[in-house]
Amino acid sequence: MEAERVSGGALLFFSAHPGALPLYLAFDGRVRGQVENVRVKVQKTQISYYNRHLFACVSLLPARRAADRPKDYITVTFGLDRRVESPRIDSACQPYPNRWTHHVLVASAGEIDEELMGWVAEAAAFAERKK
Repeated sequence: MEAERVSGGALLFFSAHPGALPLYLAFDGRVRGQVENVRVKVQKTQISYYNRHLFACVSLLPARRAADRPKDYITVTFGLDRRVESPRIDSACQPYPNRWTHHVLVASAGEIDEELMGWVAEAAAFAERKK
């Protein structure tokens, strides 16, 4: 079973939203297959991905208005040194100069595609370079 490779903390994280667990498992598998030396930390409100620093996280953040959100989704958040302009970005903010936080709502495994994973890989490389 695919859920066997996920920690008990992650299973608990999605216990109230079991329909989102397959999306998380698909994302987690892609990240672990693409980013070296990744560490995962399950927290109360998000599951964080680290190399040298935090580069992405998965949450249930409602990045869209309720009327525009599907029943089952995850929100993938990643940080870059630039703002990504794409209709897929639900929101972006600049908490520090030259540091942009982006939120992408993912409602199907097909949305965990090369474009999204390219941004995540770029975020991992950016986190690895940060002092």
